[in-house]
Amino acid sequence: MTFYCQNHPAWLIVRAMIPLKLEQLETSLDYHFRDCAYLEQALTHPSCCNEQHQGGGDYQRLEFLGDAILGMLLAEMLFIRFPGAAEGELSRSRAQLAGQGTLADKARAMGLGGFIRLGKGEYQTAGRDKDSILSDVVESLIAAVYLDGGLDAARRLVGSVFDDLLTLSQEQVSARDPKSEFQELVSARGMPPPEYRLAEESGPPHDRQFLFLLLVDGGVVGEGRGRSKKIAQQAAAAQALELLSAPGVPAV
Repeated sequence: MTFYCQNHPAWLIVRAMIPLKLEQLETSLDYHFRDCAYLEQALTHPSCCNEQHQGGGDYQRLEFLGDAILGMLLAEMLFIRFPGAAEGELSRSRAQLAGQGTLADKARAMGLGGFIRLGKGEYQTAGRDKDSILSDVVESLIAAVYLDGGLDAARRLVGSVFDDLLTLSQEQVSARDPKSEFQELVSARGMPPPEYRLAEESGPPHDRQFLFLLLVDGGVVGEGRGRSKKIAQQAAAAQALELLSAPGVPAV
């Protein structure tokens, strides 16, 4: 199915035939595309093109460009927001904000999953909620807006997506994630690398739940649940960190 934006010449012809989802997405982005092909491509997973043999292209090239644009605009925001921060601090903050998990969470908050065009295989494996796909689509949308409306339009989009940055301290922005912190803790104590073991997977394809156990040297030190494997693993690491930092608890 071809997507059309509200200002596309064919919009009135097909309006009664398709949902108004893309119009809703443009409203939530506060941006209306001049060339609807950019928006369509930004929402098209490679599996959709492979299975349906469509000529519009998938989002991979846009993702490449969007990654670079996002990095530059986040650097600009951080540079202005934290005038006293050193280069290393700014680099760590940018890496944290542009990480797959953060972008996937932003995508979920924007409700992007329901707009992504997937092939049958990805659809059946809950591709709409995979961190890797959601983060790719965020970057692709940034590139699509940049190509359609220029750098200022992309800057406004990134600013709205990361508006919470303006309320955070430097320490909060650059905070390490629980998995990284736990990895460093175990390494510092000379223990074997932690193992994240999938213990349970449940729920329908569009609302999967994962349970992970965190083991060190064969012993369970934490467990976590989440809507993605990454979120569940982070939750397990956070629980392990809390447990090991409690008074009276011996080293791992």
